[in-house]
Amino acid sequence: MNQILNWIAAHQEMAYIVILMIFVGIEIIGKVPSVLHTPLMSGANAIHGVVIIGAIIVMGQAEEGNTIALVLGFLAVILGTLNVVGGFVVTDRMLEMFKKKK
Repeated sequence: MNQILNWIAAHQEMAYIVILMIFVGIEIIGKVPSVLHTPLMSGANAIHGVVIIGAIIVMGQAEEGNTIALVLGFLAVILGTLNVVGGFVVTDRMLEMFKKKK
């Protein structure tokens, strides 16, 4: 537990930046009209593909005793994959609405 608290104290600026990014992201997404949310999700799929590749690289480069890097990399792979698949499912359903019915 002491190691975690020391790491947080050493990287306090990074924590502030992450918290600020959360608030800015919520504010930006709140201003987007509802009609644009699904196309934005399609664009986010490509970004999360990069996140998945980066997480795999982090897991491959992690040192033997660095379980935090392995756990965070594994979570990033799982959550990024869920986001990519969910985005494509929603986009596919949206495009189905525009097809002509027989």
